[in-house]
Amino acid sequence: MMKNMTQNNVIVVGGGMVGAAMAIKLAQQGKSVRIIEKHLIDPSHVLSNDNVDIRVSAINRFSEKLLDGLGAMPILRKGRIAPYQQLEAFERGDDKLLFDCADINTTHLGHLIENSLIQASLWMQFEQYDIEVIEQKQVVSKIEHNADSITLIYGEQRYTASLVVAADGGQSQLRTKANIGVTGWQYQQQCMGVLIKLDAPQQIKTWQQFTPSGPLAFLPMQAPYANLIWYDDANTLNTFKGLNGTQLKSHILAKFPGLAGDFEVQSHAVFPITRQHANNYSYGRLVLVGDAAHTINPLAGQGVNLGFQDVVALATILNDATDVGCALKLQEYERARRKANLLMMSMMDACYFGFSNQIAPLKWARSQFLKMANNTGVVKNWVLKYAISGEFS
Repeated sequence: MMKNMTQNNVIVVGGGMVGAAMAIKLAQQGKSVRIIEKHLIDPSHVLSNDNVDIRVSAINRFSEKLLDGLGAMPILRKGRIAPYQQLEAFERGDDKLLFDCADINTTHLGHLIENSLIQASLWMQFEQYDIEVIEQKQVVSKIEHNADSITLIYGEQRYTASLVVAADGGQSQLRTKANIGVTGWQYQQQCMGVLIKLDAPQQIKTWQQFTPSGPLAFLPMQAPYANLIWYDDANTLNTFKGLNGTQLKSHILAKFPGLAGDFEVQSHAVFPITRQHANNYSYGRLVLVGDAAHTINPLAGQGVNLGFQDVVALATILNDATDVGCALKLQEYERARRKANLLMMSMMDACYFGFSNQIAPLKWARSQFLKMANNTGVVKNWVLKYAISGEFS
């Protein structure tokens, strides 16, 4: 049964982390919200089972505050969650840049949390806010734009609202149907994520090492688990796809010699790395959030944090709107988010390309930069506060 059409009726397409957060945030404002999602989940089952997700996000303090307000963070704190107190970036042993929560008088910098647990904890809130989830496995075939409404057509099914929020990921069907173009590229390298079971106490430091073949990263999940991130040539990583855990372990030991203890490989996956930015964040009564609007190099795990910042910005702008699909409001949201998203995308690319280059003068400059930055407290703390809060202060 379709809910009655009102000026505060919203459809969110995509029930992932960002889409689910968007739905709850708008429902908390009293808006009538529905989610259209291809893959339904049982959130209670996801939260209670022992299957560890290889997909992990580094949730910063801004996102933590949002998840607290949405009711998800209290659930997450009862499950598999790993706060980290330190973040280190280095190229060689002596060239290190260490961020520590003690430097800015806080208890932690963020949390490493499995994506599936974040999504499930958000889905647990849907009943409380009367958010209807519609399973729709078909591809959207048409979007009808009207003066006071927008209609999505999936085969013979029609869904009408005042506003449609596209949270359907980097390959957004709605963005394509709305003829919103993107700019960007696919990087020559690819990335492999490896879930390991580590024979070591709980780790409090996440680190990234820049090597000639690409960055490496260690993400400490709740013990005994951790996630390894390995950037490399696509051909190199593709040769690892068919290896079992024992075979892959020997390659990992050669690349990650400084792990805290022995380990077992649980699972691994290789995926392409893409940067893209939508040319517009809205068209008519359709608005883009999260990866549908911007896909960032995952180097520092900022992708979902940027998406959560979109959620807060859009909800804030729509809070007092008499018509949530008003074009002026959606344009205001784009002005609020485009520069910030582009800044973070450019910063990640500067790190990625700058540290991947092996030109001798640039290598020397990198070394000097890391040493200088590590010893310049004001600048280091300014960068750290931006990384954990998403805001310069």
